[in-house]
This record gives sequence, C-alpha cells and structure tokens, in this order.
Amino acid sequence: MKGQSVKRVVIAGGGTAGWLAGAALSRLLGPLLDITLVESDQIGTVGVGEATVPTMRTFHHLLNIDERDFMRATQSTFKLGIAFENWARIGDRYIHSFGQLGKSNWMGDFHQIWLEAREQGLAGSINEYCFEHQAAEAGKFATSDKIPINFAYHLDAGLYAKFLRAIAEQFGIRRVEGRINEVRQHGETGFITALVLEDGQEIEGDLFIDCTGFRGLLIEGALKTGYEDWTHWLGTDSALAMQTRSTGPAIPYTRAIAHDAGWRWRIPLQHRVGNGLVFSSVHLSDDEAHARLMGAIEGEAITEPKLIRYTTGRRRKAWNKNCVTLGLSSGFVEPLESTSIHLIQTGITRLVQNFPFSGVTEALAAKFNGEAQYELEHVRDFIIAHYKLTERDDSAFWRGCRDLDIPDSLAERITLFREHAKAWKMQNELFQVDSWLQVMLGQRLEPEGRHHMGRLMSRDQLAGIMSQMSANIARAVEQLPAHQDFVDSYCRAGEPV
Repeated sequence: MKGQSVKRVVIAGGGTAGWLAGAALSRLLGPLLDITLVESDQIGTVGVGEATVPTMRTFHHLLNIDERDFMRATQSTFKLGIAFENWARIGDRYIHSFGQLGKSNWMGDFHQIWLEAREQGLAGSINEYCFEHQAAEAGKFATSDKIPINFAYHLDAGLYAKFLRAIAEQFGIRRVEGRINEVRQHGETGFITALVLEDGQEIEGDLFIDCTGFRGLLIEGALKTGYEDWTHWLGTDSALAMQTRSTGPAIPYTRAIAHDAGWRWRIPLQHRVGNGLVFSSVHLSDDEAHARLMGAIEGEAITEPKLIRYTTGRRRKAWNKNCVTLGLSSGFVEPLESTSIHLIQTGITRLVQNFPFSGVTEALAAKFNGEAQYELEHVRDFIIAHYKLTERDDSAFWRGCRDLDIPDSLAERITLFREHAKAWKMQNELFQVDSWLQVMLGQRLEPEGRHHMGRLMSRDQLAGIMSQMSANIARAVEQLPAHQDFVDSYCRAGEPV
C-alpha cells in the first residue's frame, strides 16, 4: 500500500478500546478521515477495566474532555494508588501511590538521602515523605490549582464506553450494527480489504483497527500474526469479576489483596464496588475461586461472578499489514497495576503520531511495533516484580513465584537496587522511579549499599530536612476534605440508568 492514500478507517469492535479509538481519531484527525465502527449489541465486552493510571488525565486533555462531565457520566471516584496486602508476607501491607517521594536533585534520588537518615535514626517510613501516600492512608482528597496532587480514576467501564461513543458520534463517526462474518483480504498482498457482516453488508477500508478482544478476529483470525506467551512469568490465567453495593464511603485507592493462588481486587465507585478474584487455574478450581470471592465480598451482590480466561502475553506484531490492534486483541498483562486502558490510549497516541496518510509501509509498522513491544515489556517486568519479590512459602503458587527465572531486564533492575539502591526510568516507560521504589521496598527488597550524598550534610541538617518535609506533608493532608465529601461536592452523579 505504499503511496496509496489511507482515508477510510474501520474499527472492528466497540467497548473501551473501540470507542476510545473512535473518539480520539474522530476528535484529533476527523476532518482527514472517514471512520466507521462496527460492533454488535449481541457480543458482550469484558468491561472490568475499572481502575486507571494518571496518564488518562493527559489523554482526556487531548480530547478536551471535561473532568466533571466524565466523572459524573462514569460514576467515577479518585484514585491515589493501590494498596497491596499480603504480598511479601501474610499480614504485610504497602501502598504504591502515584506521588513523588521527597525531593531529588541532580546527584541522586531522594531515597538515597532517606536511607542515610534512616540509618542514623532520623527518618521514619519513606511513606511519610509522599503527599499522595499520606492522603490515601487518611482517606482524603481534593484537587484545585492550589493543590498539586497526582491521581487517576476508578470508573465504570461500560458507562465509559457510552461516554466515548457520544464524543465520537459528535465528531462524525459512523457506527454500524452487526456481527462480522468474514474478513476479506487481497489475494496477493493479504491486506484486509473489507469486513463482511452476517446480513451481507461489506464495510470496506484502507486501515483496520482490531478491537475484538481476546478473539483477535482480524489480527489473528485473518492475519495469523502469532502470540508470545508469558505464562511462564505470570502464572495467573483466570479472573472472576462481579459488582456489589457500597457499604461505606469510597476510599481513594484500589485494594489488591493476595491469596494463596493469586489476588483479589476491590475498586470503589460512586454507586457500587467492583470486585474480582485473579487466580491460577492450576492451583485453584473455578468452584473454589467462586466460593473464595463470595466469602470475601462486602455488601449485597449486584451481579453474579463472571469468569474470564486469559493468556498473559502479546501479539507478535501490534501492526500487521494494514491492521493495527488495540486492547485485549493486542495482548494482555494481568490487571494488577491497572494498565489496560493506559495501553489502549498510548497505542492510539502512537497511531495518531504515525498515521499512514501516504500509505502503509513496513518501516512505519516496524517503528510502531518496536515501541509497542518495548512499552509492554516494561509493564510486564514491573508486574512480575510483585510476584518474584515475595517471601511467601505457604502455597505452591507463591513458592513458584519466588523461584521464577525472570527476564534479564528485570533481573538487572533488582540486582542494581539490591546492591546500590539504584532505580531508574527510561524514556517511554510508564512507571516512574518512585513506583519502582515503593514496590521494591514494599516487597521487602532492602538495599545493601547506597550513594553517600546524604553524608554531605551534618546530622542536624539531615534531621531538619526530614522532619520539616514530613511535617509539611502532614499539615497539607490535615487540611484536605474526606475523599467521599469531595466527590459529592465536585462530581456527584445521579443514580445509574
């Protein structure tokens, strides 16, 4: 297709991935494209991606989405991080917050100074030096021009898709109802030429976006792209998801509570709570998982548990011929760090930046694929770290996690932190230094050495800096309203229809 104009874009599938793509492409490139989205009301969506990371705010800004409108429409609450319970040891708890830890300088990161202060008995937990962490623990939240705070959202994924659809249709996208019966391809090149629906309609296009979920109807069903399986690193393969009524004020963080064959989540929204149990089917039967989830939920059940099977890994190409894949059809890394919607949004951003207006070429697709692979492998490593860095030996599942042979890229990070307290973030990686730091320390990985920049200060200077910093954060948190009170005043939604 080199030199062939690309104007007609066909999105296969709706849900969060499809309507995010539709909303973004119609809003950002609409005058240049003719966009059609094909979906069937008969086909359900996974729809459990209810927790996000702070990058969503930047993406919404690109689409000129009003935060209050979005939060009311999706019954959202605010998210300051994730509380991990029982991960390194049973009874342990730590929060991976979205905040900045202390203040760093050109010589090194704040935690190098904190390690020195802690050794001298001048510092408390590193969490005392993070505003977002302390606000999460206190159940408080507020945002304004005067309050710099880093946050994400808890949202209703089904309502989010409807919200995005309204934006996309406002900017001229065409929606076609129907099930895809055939993916038609060019006889010589193998490029996709049209989608044929059950009723005989043919939807022709120049570029196709596969948002058909785990099925990968275009990227795999038609193009046979192949899949790289990561189950040997991330052994969970199943999840049960359900909804319950709220039993109290919404807290501003997600809970990830480990059990002997995986973990379960609890995500508070305005009108309900999202619950789920992630597990390894090798170590826990479906019936046992169902009983465990039902025994752990709080509040009246609104829905029955829905079973989801998955294979952790990635499609070998995110862009193959004239097909780009987004969402679950591109691959899946379990929902532990709430990265699913982020990866859809970065995939869309990458497509906008590399849109093949002058025709699809191998060079352009290769650039897209290289960036997508790097990004997903970084996310994969971060999630593996939660499992590898465990001291639990109470079950076969956790002993297997502890004894994992991990990717070299992650082994290097762990070794450098253990030996020198070094953590880093490369360009285009999602997780910041402070994210790696909170998880590695939270999982009881203690550095054996460190940079001695803290010794450049006297004991009194070091004590003064640490005490002033923690006191300032404590005062700032004290002035915040309760999270539920702020949600009620800022973006309270009506009862869902």
